[in-house]
Amino acid sequence: MNIGREFVRNISIIAHIDHGKSTLADRMIQHAHLVSDRDFRDQILDTMDIERERGITIKSNTVTIPYKANDGAEYQINLIDTPGHVDFSYEVSRSLASCDGVLLLVDASQGVEAQTIANAYKAMERDLPIVPVINKIDLASADIDGTLEEIENELSLSTDNRVLCSAKTGEGVEDLLEAIVRLIPPPRGNVSAPLRAIIFDAQYTRYRGAVMNFRIVDGTLRKGDVIRLMHTGKVHTVEELGLMQVKLVP
Repeated sequence: MNIGREFVRNISIIAHIDHGKSTLADRMIQHAHLVSDRDFRDQILDTMDIERERGITIKSNTVTIPYKANDGAEYQINLIDTPGHVDFSYEVSRSLASCDGVLLLVDASQGVEAQTIANAYKAMERDLPIVPVINKIDLASADIDGTLEEIENELSLSTDNRVLCSAKTGEGVEDLLEAIVRLIPPPRGNVSAPLRAIIFDAQYTRYRGAVMNFRIVDGTLRKGDVIRLMHTGKVHTVEELGLMQVKLVP
């Protein structure tokens, strides 16, 4: 997928634990048909065994979601699914540094909770646009009006652009994708400037070596380019570039 920056959106989902981040990411991936129904599994971005066993997200994971909007344009939504548990707040901060806006997900039956506030403040400190998303509206115990009031009173955040959805049923996912392309700005930066990029995750694999997830800030990057990691000063040749669409796509 090679599109102009004006059609790119770099976003993160932040929320309190168990408010439905990973499930919402599942529905967005299904909407884009990145995985066949036969191969799909819940919490598809949670790849660690302990994540799947305990039903929590520990590592920030990313996926590139293609979306054709109502305006007829093809968008590329780069989504980073972050942990909600307080023990992994560093993962959240690192992800937010790579984003241009966030979805603040709140459970309509639980309302604003501790990590809702903590993560929202992290986004506010970076002056990121925040789209309030009220989840689990399908529950009998859902209190949508009360949740919106809590967001306005406890976070001083406008709910004029809120999105109502159910990550479980998929209701409102189309509205959410439209809100992302409409309310989150495209990335900025100078394509002609020297390359600058921020790494928000990295892992070592037996066959590929070091695989890094990064967001380009300035410049361009191509296969075969030589890059320097500023923290270590080491120089490497880029052997492959691609997207994460659940699986690595060159």
